[in-house]
Amino acid sequence: MFANAENLTTHPADSLVIRFANRTRLVIYAPNKAAIQALSSYDLNKIVREMGMKLDSLPDGKTAISQDGGQFLKDTVLVVTKKKDGVTIVINNTEDTLRNGSKQIDKQDRDYQSAKRRKNDRNRSSFDYGLSIGLNNFIQQSSSPAYPEDSYDLRPIGSRYVALSMGAMPTIIRGKYASLKLYYGVEVAWNNFMFEGNNIAEKTPTGVAFPDAGRDLRKSKLTVATIGVPVVPRVTFYNSDGRKICHLGVGGYVNYRLDSYRKIKEADGSKDRRHSDYYLNNYRYGLMAHLGLRSLDFFVKYDLNPLFQTDKGPDVRTLTFGIGF
Repeated sequence: MFANAENLTTHPADSLVIRFANRTRLVIYAPNKAAIQALSSYDLNKIVREMGMKLDSLPDGKTAISQDGGQFLKDTVLVVTKKKDGVTIVINNTEDTLRNGSKQIDKQDRDYQSAKRRKNDRNRSSFDYGLSIGLNNFIQQSSSPAYPEDSYDLRPIGSRYVALSMGAMPTIIRGKYASLKLYYGVEVAWNNFMFEGNNIAEKTPTGVAFPDAGRDLRKSKLTVATIGVPVVPRVTFYNSDGRKICHLGVGGYVNYRLDSYRKIKEADGSKDRRHSDYYLNNYRYGLMAHLGLRSLDFFVKYDLNPLFQTDKGPDVRTLTFGIGF
């Protein structure tokens, strides 16, 4: 051997224990004593050297190492197990064991790489881009004779929400089955409010109005483009394997109006677009909630301030819900 043995003993029936001066213990198991005696046919120095190189890459301290017969002995499989009190080498001589050993190596390597990726996903501060799509609706706070509700009713499917975002999500508190993260970023969003019937949005000296166009329209909508900053603390849950199950988050946002316009599409297909502020509040702020399942993120947003300036339009808040990718 390449090191001086402090003690050499044979355990009952099928094991050989070699203790080294540095308190390292090498345990060799075989089917019987005859197999142990046959160890003289093996190049043990080469086995231990190879073992040392393999141990550097052992996932979780345990693996199966399969070698072709020409390196140590024909049709030999070395099963190496790294433990707290030493290393165990199991020597077998069947083709089935060789095949099983190879499969075990592949499986453990895949498991190790998968666990490593999951650990990196949990620990790193991710930075990515997102696309959100959803629907808008008005929540009326108070009624006004000047703004009857049926004059600005919205088409549920036509009132769409689209947002592009980029953000980061550092980990604040990390646990085995849950972690607290903070999502924050910047998003550019378009809220489309498509009216039922033939009503259109108009800016008058006293406020916004929604008169009937007096003709059939294919569609009529008011679009508001904003840039905003969402901040959402999230709790992410994991299973025993470290895989993400879901996440829950509740936070807030502040948006600033970049542009707004009305768009009318006539019955003959012609279009008319007019840009104006339409007495919209330049700033919008509110609450938002996230529910994440795998790579999908369901969201709900609710404005805490009115969409229009006080006494310049209906007293409505915007409710938006949808899904993010």
